Amino acid sequence: MKRDRVEVHSLHHTLHQGHGTVHPAGSQAKVLLTSVFGPYAQDDEFGSRKLNPMELYHNQVTRTQGPFSLRMFHRSWGLMLIQANIAAPCTVLDFPVLDRFIEELKNNRYDIIGITGITPNVLKVKHMCKLVRKHQPWATIVIGGHVANIPDLHLQADADHVVRGEGVRWFRGFLGEDTDRPLRHPIVKSGIGTRNLGVEVYDKPGDVAATLIPSVGCPLGCNFCSTSAMFGGKGKCIHFYKTGDELFDIMCQIEREMNIQSFFVMDENFLLHRRRALRLLELIEQHDKAWPIYVFSSAKIIRSYTIDQLIRLGVSWVWMGIEGRNSQYAKLDGIDTLELVKELQSHGIRVLGSTIIGLEDHTPENIDDAIEHAARHDTDFHQFMLYTPIPGTPLHAELTAKGIMKDESEFDQADIHGQHVFNYRHQHIKDGQEGEFMTRAFDRDFQRNGPSTMRIVRTTLAGWRRYKNHPDPRVRRRYEWEARELGTTFSAAVKAAQLYYRHDPAMHAKMTALLKELYREFGWKSRFFGEVGGRWVLGRIRREEKRLAAGWTYEPPTFYERNAAVTDRPEVELCRYATPPERSAVSYQQSVVSCQPEAVAVH
Repeated sequence: MKRDRVEVHSLHHTLHQGHGTVHPAGSQAKVLLTSVFGPYAQDDEFGSRKLNPMELYHNQVTRTQGPFSLRMFHRSWGLMLIQANIAAPCTVLDFPVLDRFIEELKNNRYDIIGITGITPNVLKVKHMCKLVRKHQPWATIVIGGHVANIPDLHLQADADHVVRGEGVRWFRGFLGEDTDRPLRHPIVKSGIGTRNLGVEVYDKPGDVAATLIPSVGCPLGCNFCSTSAMFGGKGKCIHFYKTGDELFDIMCQIEREMNIQSFFVMDENFLLHRRRALRLLELIEQHDKAWPIYVFSSAKIIRSYTIDQLIRLGVSWVWMGIEGRNSQYAKLDGIDTLELVKELQSHGIRVLGSTIIGLEDHTPENIDDAIEHAARHDTDFHQFMLYTPIPGTPLHAELTAKGIMKDESEFDQADIHGQHVFNYRHQHIKDGQEGEFMTRAFDRDFQRNGPSTMRIVRTTLAGWRRYKNHPDPRVRRRYEWEARELGTTFSAAVKAAQLYYRHDPAMHAKMTALLKELYREFGWKSRFFGEVGGRWVLGRIRREEKRLAAGWTYEPPTFYERNAAVTDRPEVELCRYATPPERSAVSYQQSVVSCQPEAVAVH
């Protein structure tokens, strides 16, 4: 059942504006939501790339750290959010291999099939559409995620609807459900399959943070940011939970359900929404919660809070844009990021800095200075990404208007993942130099500052020493929890690193100094774990090093889950979610807001 391309485009446009029809089956429609198929960490004809695995940290943060690289996977949270918030029977198939996706199409009938992916996944999305037409020609195909921002995707993929932006409201409308009812929050771990130093981390209850999604979109609207563009652009965002009270209620439910201690806050600039954050702080203190929270925030917004507020709120990890020396982004105006990073770390707040390679003024002659500026920050982690105009962003529109975007015949869309090649003609960087500059940046940071895991130990130890005797018992409990393995597991890890670097005088000295600090702070226990456990960990590091050198890659497991409306397959795991607080009466229509007034206030 090949659909007429013009008709599909017209229907998409109508629905995107909110005036579409409802699926004939309404809330009785059977829905499958799926991520693109794997394997992911290999080079193949479907657009998988070994350089772009399904691992956020190893992909773009610790890429050249070998056995010291942090390895983990993150679920497709958007699919889980939609599944938890529609009344129709919905199944999620996350990280399937191709044969598993085909098996699902052959064995279970669906009325609607939703596929999500990022821009480099476009070939996989197209292939999955073909498979759906072959095996379930009656099904309505919906494409979402960042891949939906490709302007002519409706001409490339045989789908019925290409949905840009937030998907819960769209699916509710298409199913004839109430689009404005409050949001259920999925119950989900922030990371799965964690591995480091050749050791697989077996999570004990409470060890892994829960994912918390208060809002989507970033109102600061940097010109390269596809997430900001996807959810309304500069000055706009979508709040799922507008108040600190609503957010606290959800966090308490997640804490009880998962028996967790910490939260990874998936919000592009969580601290920007000051009233919500400060009200959350009030409630945390009233109810004696010692939650560590891991947030994304711009430097300027961080500076609008006192260190005391950050510590009391529980901020223990910040992902912060450094972008590049002399970058013109307002979020960095007047901020000495070198000083800010040092100050945060002195209070035990771990920092993941983010730097752009390939800004307009970068040249082969000055790129080493730009890389050195990033490495000088000595952040606990450091992300490097190419300055890339993703479809839908202001940067893409600007470079298109200038006529410097490359024709699609000049590059492979699967390689435009921010780590390899430009999709436009850079004024100064030519002939594929950008890929080598990226590797140089990762190497420089690693060689200068050492393994990120050891930097985490250093910063956590600094926080413990500073706050272990804090007068507020709630603050003390948080730092005690974060430092709980410094005298055991992490003492062994640092000792292993010291042994590993015995032929590298500078790095050996750095590891030795850190190890002495651990021994001094935690005494015989730290020495025992260091001397005995360190040699065992070193063996695991050596083993992992050999596996990686032989071409070993990691792939995520497949997840298969249903919501409560799926009653005919009780053997399939049931998704879990937190229910919205009763006081939450904010509608989705009201939640798409301009955030500019509050942003101005905190600036």
